[in-house]
Amino acid sequence: MRILHTSDWHLGRSFHRVSLIEAQAAFLDHLVATVRAYEVDVVLVAGDVYDRAVPPLSAVELFDDALHRLATADVPTVMISGNHDSARRLGVGAGLIERAGIHLRTDPADCAAPLVLSDPHGDVAFYGLPYLEPALVKDVLGAGRAGHEAVLGAAMEQVRADLATRPDGTRSVVLAHAFVAGGEPSDSERDITVGGVAAVPAGVFDGVDYVALGHLHGCQSVTERVRYSGSPLAYSFSEAHHRKTMWLIDLGAPGTFAAERVDLPVPRPLARLRGRLDDLVEDPALERHRESWIEATLTDPTRPVEPMARLVERFPHTLSLVFEPDRAPEDPLASYAQRLKGRDDQQIAEDFVAHVRGGSAADEQERTVLRGAFDHVRVDDAVREVNR
Repeated sequence: MRILHTSDWHLGRSFHRVSLIEAQAAFLDHLVATVRAYEVDVVLVAGDVYDRAVPPLSAVELFDDALHRLATADVPTVMISGNHDSARRLGVGAGLIERAGIHLRTDPADCAAPLVLSDPHGDVAFYGLPYLEPALVKDVLGAGRAGHEAVLGAAMEQVRADLATRPDGTRSVVLAHAFVAGGEPSDSERDITVGGVAAVPAGVFDGVDYVALGHLHGCQSVTERVRYSGSPLAYSFSEAHHRKTMWLIDLGAPGTFAAERVDLPVPRPLARLRGRLDDLVEDPALERHRESWIEATLTDPTRPVEPMARLVERFPHTLSLVFEPDRAPEDPLASYAQRLKGRDDQQIAEDFVAHVRGGSAADEQERTVLRGAFDHVRVDDAVREVNR
């Protein structure tokens, strides 16, 4: 069975205030063309179809058009909701849409209700695990505690229990939206940390033939059979080095497996330039970036006059301007942002506690209280998204 694995469409998202709706439409054109050209048997979309719970009308129209085209191609499609989606909104009409071959999996209670397709080697069961917000789904899944590993583990126990009732030789595919240990994140993914832990071990998914992951935006393999397709477009400059692709997966007879990357169209390349303003606008070696989207980090000791105007004259598609003056680390004028770079909210809060107490660091009990506060805020945000 030939599977096309994609995820993280983020329909409706912009890039530094530049609309990407035309680029997203071009991606969907390419997706449908790939389905036909490679004779794909089933399409998988592993979450974050939309960029936010209430997407703009242009994104909804684009999604509607994609559904019609996939249905017309007569190729089954399995989609799950991600942490950016409103599961309730995305799942509206799922029963009716399923009649057209579009199978939406947005309810955690349906984790063990697979779509079963057949090929000459037998059945393949596709299980959709939507994004599982631990505090909201632990009781539904019978998980012992509210953590990512606990709820995914409980969902996978249900999957394995259902799979055990299927005929011998039934192959299995799981779609999931999660941060799996070993994956490389980027700046454009929303934090899903719970209790100080964001990642779950790949071993949670043991016992199935392929795991189609969503959430991380870089195409990558955690293991041979556990893979992220990544986002079809770059959504932050941290993705400048990404090669945007989809996974073409072939499941043959039980035990046989092959994977191939299918490249996606690039609307405009990304470039991150760093240096003094005069050097950036005068260096002939940078001419190759003239038509790229640019993030420029200026290292001039003092802020130059009208830096954006000068940059745009040389690089018309400059979108982001960052100032990081070359100064010694002990210089009191060193950027506060530089000192915070790479530190999460928990670490920043603990540093603040130490600062206001004259260097006395937070103890374990205080760290637990801080962690609980951050989790509480994040869960409240998730509940508001669900109820919007």
